[in-house]
Amino acid sequence: MACGIFLIGAVEAFPTLDSEYGRYLAFFLLVAWVIIYKDLSIQFFHRDFLIPFIQNPVNSFVIGTWIAGVSVLCNVFLRYFPEILLLTQTMAIFNTLLWLFFLVNCFYNFKQLLFDYRDFPVHGAILLSTVGTQSIIILLNNVFFQFPVYFSEAIIILGIVFYLSGILLLFNRYIRHHNWTLADDWANTNCIIHGALSITGLAIVTTSTFTPGFVTYFWYLVFALLVMVEIVEVMRGVKRVKQYGWNKAIFTYHVTQWSRNFTFGMFYTFTLVMQQNTFYPVSEPLYHFQRTFMDYWAWVVLLAIIWEIAIFIKARVIQLYNEKLILK
Repeated sequence: MACGIFLIGAVEAFPTLDSEYGRYLAFFLLVAWVIIYKDLSIQFFHRDFLIPFIQNPVNSFVIGTWIAGVSVLCNVFLRYFPEILLLTQTMAIFNTLLWLFFLVNCFYNFKQLLFDYRDFPVHGAILLSTVGTQSIIILLNNVFFQFPVYFSEAIIILGIVFYLSGILLLFNRYIRHHNWTLADDWANTNCIIHGALSITGLAIVTTSTFTPGFVTYFWYLVFALLVMVEIVEVMRGVKRVKQYGWNKAIFTYHVTQWSRNFTFGMFYTFTLVMQQNTFYPVSEPLYHFQRTFMDYWAWVVLLAIIWEIAIFIKARVIQLYNEKLILK
């Protein structure tokens, strides 16, 4: 998903990479998607995995990543392989059906967390309810046709309701409770605090819902949250280095780190589409600020992906080496 977001957003800042290698990168993304989702499908329908997974009131929200991942891949296909539109539309229909299942799961688990398990240790993964929901309305509008405004607004508002519910739960954990530390209990997924709003903004500017004034203030809100959350991330990184050393704190791979790549790329894409949509005129000072910021932010998005791929490869090499030692 993170790599796909780059290919439909920040890649426009690197014309050579886009024009000469974009289709190849999109193909490699498809191969990676097939491998990952094949394993997920086998695991998902295994009884020993499915029931405990669905019953976990936080981890089950990870399904939102699967939905958003398919949505992003379909948008990548639209950009680089428009000739396979029928296949893309078929994937979109399948993804929508999965989202309907996810929707039931969201209602049930938000009820559990808000009323039955109020002290459950939640983290930013619950905001994937918003991510998955907004990705669907973006997908349907891009792959099929421009849906009626009231329909798009209803889906977007539903995503916002999920976001506010998730923020309430995060507020309960990190503000009301004090038995946590920044180094150990601030999750990688908490960067979705701004990422979920970025994809909400993208859904709005893709469907041309809500007013231009609202979108401008909304962009300021997302930008402010981006700055604040990433300051916390830097502080967390410093504390972890002091406590665990550079290798464990910075150079150790964990799958949840990809959420950071997703949020970085999504903010760029939200801003880009906002500027491209003539329904949302941007004041000249804001436009120049956004363009200047995006010139630098595109490099942040690219370097963050390269970094994540590098530590992923490092982790795989170490794992394979350890497996060989065990076999010996």
